Amino acid sequence: MNIASIIEPHPGDAVALVSRGKPTTYGELRAQVAALRGGLTGLGLQAGDRVGIACGNNWYFVVAYLSVTGVGCIAVPLNPLAPALELERELAVTGCRALVAGPAAKASVQGLDRSAVPSLEHLLVAAGTELAGAVELEELLGAEPVPIVERDPDELAVLMFTSGTAGPPRAAMLSHRNLLSNLEQVHALAARRQHPDDVVFGVLPLFHIFGLNVMLGLTLYSGSRVVLIERFDPASGLEAIERHGITIVTGPPTMWAAWAGLPAADPRAFESVRLGISGAAKLPIETAQLIEDRFGLHLDEGYGLTEASPVVTSATGTDAPWGSIGLPLPGVRMRLVDADGEDVLAGDTGEIWVQGPNVFQGYWNEPEATAAALTADGWLRTGDIAVVDDEGYVFLVDRAKDLIIVSGFNVYPAEVEAVLAEHPAVEACAVVGVPHPHSGEAVKAYVVLAPGKAAEEDDIVAWCAERLARYKCPSKVMFVDELPRGIAGKVLRRALR
Repeated sequence: MNIASIIEPHPGDAVALVSRGKPTTYGELRAQVAALRGGLTGLGLQAGDRVGIACGNNWYFVVAYLSVTGVGCIAVPLNPLAPALELERELAVTGCRALVAGPAAKASVQGLDRSAVPSLEHLLVAAGTELAGAVELEELLGAEPVPIVERDPDELAVLMFTSGTAGPPRAAMLSHRNLLSNLEQVHALAARRQHPDDVVFGVLPLFHIFGLNVMLGLTLYSGSRVVLIERFDPASGLEAIERHGITIVTGPPTMWAAWAGLPAADPRAFESVRLGISGAAKLPIETAQLIEDRFGLHLDEGYGLTEASPVVTSATGTDAPWGSIGLPLPGVRMRLVDADGEDVLAGDTGEIWVQGPNVFQGYWNEPEATAAALTADGWLRTGDIAVVDDEGYVFLVDRAKDLIIVSGFNVYPAEVEAVLAEHPAVEACAVVGVPHPHSGEAVKAYVVLAPGKAAEEDDIVAWCAERLARYKCPSKVMFVDELPRGIAGKVLRRALR
């Protein structure tokens, strides 16, 4: 078994992807990937080695991902726009032997302190990206092709950074079986399954599990075509949908809200689209109603998380009412449980627990976090609270964790607070999520300055921007004399909100 085999069965002349206006057929893609497998093997990379991939939504990512997993290495998708310090941490934590860097990652990679990542031996870059000691990726495409390496189904294919069900970001271990099982589960939604004639709007970031295994993985699994979009803009996005005859659009609520509020949008803009899907965060009912009223497109909502590879439920092909995340996928078992781990009564709220072949193997080198997320019998504690109606449809109610979701991306307060605490003027701090009209939520920081120290809001934001991806940075900093705390001294986030 190997996740990279998903491109093998399809006709050679069918288009697999369009990147920067250039189409690549399945035949061309198979040849390119086979050659790059040979190139990676020639560098001495072996099965089980970790390889970072810091590329935007383009050809570079797709070929690197399929080649890395195809030789039995473990792909580590990374945000190409993350600051160098964040890339260093993630490369070091996973012990990457190589890094594939696309054009978008040039600035971050230039700032890497290679001594902070002692495992990193090879830097592979896009053509024209001149970096010391780097090899151009295209040079490796001249290597002798090598076949896909068969892997045990439970061997790791991907390490995907996530905020997890608790604690700071950590690398979720996803096996070949995990990823392929979820593709099979989603594809089993026979009523509206993806087919070879579909054209997918590829805007979801490929370093995010929603983009990697739903947008890209399901497209290649079903033999359809993905049009890769490197940067979302509402107006140009609608132009791309019309120009390419897009039939499936998948994205977070913030994307749909941007289109719903676009004044000059043509009511026929989604005429070619047969399936609109929202995920990564809770979809406001008013946004769904606006899209249907303005464009005649009904949105199906789904629910998932990195640790489930990622899809757990979907409203696609059901009669789920607005506000529902639908039903569990075929092959996915779901429970709603109380604080004691007992099933709740019908109509009561409970934490979502998930079990199935798509559930991950744990967090990389973090046994305690793994034990907190997985029960002894393999149930994943999601930390999300839901209720089921009389027809069996699931509705998200709340989160049991302090997770902040910014434009569909997970931000855990502990990570931001750790960076804030390193600032020489900060004595104490706390971070919460607050409503935001464009991103759904935004990061807000409360800071207590150390005695005799001074700092401006812009100083604090700039400090974070040097160390964290942009979406994780506070958009507002409030200076306070003290933080509200409970009897045990723990910060009361609800009081701050």
